[in-house]
Amino acid sequence: MIRDQITAVICAHNPRPDYFVRVLDALRCQTLPHGQWGLLVVDNASEADLRPDVQWHSQARCIREETLGLTVARLRAIRETGSELIVFVDDDALIAPDYLERALRISRDWPKLGVWGGRLLPEFEREPPAWTREFWPLLALRQFDADYWSNMDVPLDMLPCGAGICVRRAVAIAYAESVSHDPVRLGLDRKGTSLMSAGDSDLALTAGDVGLGIGMFRDLSVSHLIPPSRLTEDYLLNLAESIHYSSTILLGRRNRLTSIKTPGRWRWWCGMIRRRLTMAARPRRFVEAKMRGRQRAIREVASWRNGTAPSCV
Repeated sequence: MIRDQITAVICAHNPRPDYFVRVLDALRCQTLPHGQWGLLVVDNASEADLRPDVQWHSQARCIREETLGLTVARLRAIRETGSELIVFVDDDALIAPDYLERALRISRDWPKLGVWGGRLLPEFEREPPAWTREFWPLLALRQFDADYWSNMDVPLDMLPCGAGICVRRAVAIAYAESVSHDPVRLGLDRKGTSLMSAGDSDLALTAGDVGLGIGMFRDLSVSHLIPPSRLTEDYLLNLAESIHYSSTILLGRRNRLTSIKTPGRWRWWCGMIRRRLTMAARPRRFVEAKMRGRQRAIREVASWRNGTAPSCV
C-alpha cells in the first residue's frame, strides 16, 4: 500500500499508446520531487496487459483490476493507497508540471475542502469542425474566470471533472463505503464502450456528505487529449444522452430531483412538432438526445419509488 502524502492514480482501459506515454511523461516532469509522491497505475481489464515504463519513479506500482468499470478501478485504487490526498489522472489527460505541487499546497491551505479540481483545456489532435464548438462542454472541459469553493449544493456542471480531481482520504473512504454496495452508483461511470459520466460528480458530492467543501482553482491546469473520433455527431449525440441519463440517475439516487414527472404523450408530440418547425436539424437532435436521456432516467427513478428494486445501470 502506498502511504505518501499524495498519490497520482491513473485508471486505464485500453489506452491509446501514444496518449498514455504523454500522460506518464507529464507525471515524470512534475516539479514535486518524485520521493514526495506515489504513483499507481490501475490496468482496468485492458485487452493487453499494460506495462508502462515507470522505472523513473521508485515508488510506482502497476496493478490489474479484472472487473471492468472506471468506478470499480477507482475503488481498487482507494484500497491500494494510504495517502492523505489522491489525484486521479485520466489516461488521456496531461497535468501541468506543477499540478501535484499546487494540489498539495491547496490541501494544506484549504483544510475544509474535501475535493477540488482545476481548468480542463482541450488539445485537439486535428482542428475540430466549427459546428462542434457549442458542444465542447460535453467533453469534460472546464474553464472559469476565478477560483471558487462551496460547502453548499454545487451544480453538476461546476463540479471538478475526473481528470485531475483531488480527493482527501476521508472523502475517498466515505465514497468507497457508500458506493461499494450500491449497484446503481457503481454503474454511473464509463464501462467499456459505455459513455456513462456521473461517477466524477458522485465522488465530488461525497465531500459534502462528510461535511467538507468543493473547490475549483485556476492554478490547476489539465490538457485533455481529444481525438477526431470524439468530434463526430454520432459520438457527441450518444455522449449527450448518456450524460443527461447518468446525471439524472445520480440526482435521483441522492434524492435531489425536484420532479420525476415525464411529459404526457400529447405534450411530447406537440413539443416534437414545435422543435421540428422552429429549430435547425442539428441543434434539435442534441436537444432530443438530452431529453431522451433525462426522461429514461426519470422513468427509472420513478420505478424505484414505486417499489422496483434498483439494478446496475
